[in-house]
Amino acid sequence: MAEDADLDLVEIAPTAQPPVCRIMDFGKFKFQEAKRLHEAKSKQKQIDIKEIVLRPQTDEHDFQIKMRKLREFIAEGDKVKIRLRFRGREMAHQEFGVRQMDRIKAETEDICIIEQHPRLEGRLMIMMLAPKKNLTPVAKPAVKKPATVAPATDAKPVAAKAAA
Repeated sequence: MAEDADLDLVEIAPTAQPPVCRIMDFGKFKFQEAKRLHEAKSKQKQIDIKEIVLRPQTDEHDFQIKMRKLREFIAEGDKVKIRLRFRGREMAHQEFGVRQMDRIKAETEDICIIEQHPRLEGRLMIMMLAPKKNLTPVAKPAVKKPATVAPATDAKPVAAKAAA
């Protein structure tokens, strides 16, 4: 039957009793299977590890900018590695770095989980954050346009009074 239809006879379940075979175009089947796998692979999200570098004495404005970038990275679904670098005599006051890491934890606990708690590696304090599973990507806020005043439709023209 397969030769008459110019198709292939493919054995599907050789261990079944009796063995199960199917008449099909095997080349076309392999092509469609490869195409399906390629599409599934292209739809996957590649998770990157982004890095944010801080110092124990980072000022407030710079800290807020770093937090804004951290939130963007998490919203895109990427993991974030926070690296706090101590230089010189800052090693004597590691509590400043611990305080800064605790502040980051407190500010981001709503959008991410701590994958690796802060730990000291030489002169670096490192912490890893990952997005929460149930977090949906946040859309950027729309720019508000200034309100325009529409002309009134029931308004009657006012005639100028002539001075008598």
